[in-house]
Amino acid sequence: MKTKNKLLTLLILSASAATATAVINKCIKLSATSKNLLADTKAHCYKWRFGNIHYTKTGTGKPLLLIHDLAAHASGYEWNQMITSLKDHYTVYTIDLLGCGRSEKPDLTYTNYLYVQMISDFIKSEIGHRTNVIASGASSALAVMACNNAPELFDQIMLINPDSLLMCSQIPNKHGKLYKFILDLPIIGTLLYHIATSKKAIKEEFTRDYFSNPYSVKTSLIDAYYESAHLGDSPKSLYASVKCNYTKCNIVNALKKINNSIYIVGGSDMDHIEDIIQEYQRYNPAIESSYVPHSKYLPQLENPSELLHMIQMFFV
Repeated sequence: MKTKNKLLTLLILSASAATATAVINKCIKLSATSKNLLADTKAHCYKWRFGNIHYTKTGTGKPLLLIHDLAAHASGYEWNQMITSLKDHYTVYTIDLLGCGRSEKPDLTYTNYLYVQMISDFIKSEIGHRTNVIASGASSALAVMACNNAPELFDQIMLINPDSLLMCSQIPNKHGKLYKFILDLPIIGTLLYHIATSKKAIKEEFTRDYFSNPYSVKTSLIDAYYESAHLGDSPKSLYASVKCNYTKCNIVNALKKINNSIYIVGGSDMDHIEDIIQEYQRYNPAIESSYVPHSKYLPQLENPSELLHMIQMFFV
């Protein structure tokens, strides 16, 4: 009898804890998205087969596609400070990758090949011409693979602080697969995701890794990234895929074969960026490079005027 009572008590406590955690998860999501900072009445929607893609189009001239960093809290908001200047010279497209920002966030495992197909399909459907491309951070590998897969869609390519080739080639291991399984759990996995993408965690990432000057990180910027991380049906799915290396791909062979002009821009204060650029040039000696002063991982947000100057020099 005592054993039955203990089991009943344990079940009641477990159910109560699960219910309380689910309520907490719901409150966090509502709070994070309550300001509606990323709403855009002029946005377009590309109805892709795996989910609707949010994008913007502005300006006149040769098409230029801007691809944000591949991260659960990233979105086309990353390019806001660049668009106003670029639209005078280009037809500027910004996209929220599937699983990011204002695009749909289906519950699936995101892979490099998924994004390669998405980028190629978007260019064919919505741009309709060969386009110049600027890709940031982990999305640089997506642009390289997409160009190698369909070179007729791409003209010149700029990569901003790309991942090292070693990081690109990582694959899911047993620990990663286990962690993804835990993250995919509906209640505890969502709570772990909310902890990893809390406003405090995002601010620490910006001040430590993204900006050279931590005091220039604005609250409005953190709020926008925080909202981006919590929009949609399953925002944690991309986080789990990225964290556990499902979005990685060895790009060495693609780098060797690409004939398109490639220009790598590094933040001057990024760790090991010189070594990373030399690594890329070892496999493709035609790659050019330069550095944005007083910046780290996101020069498009920290030093947009200097990055704009480099863009205008390269995309002539």
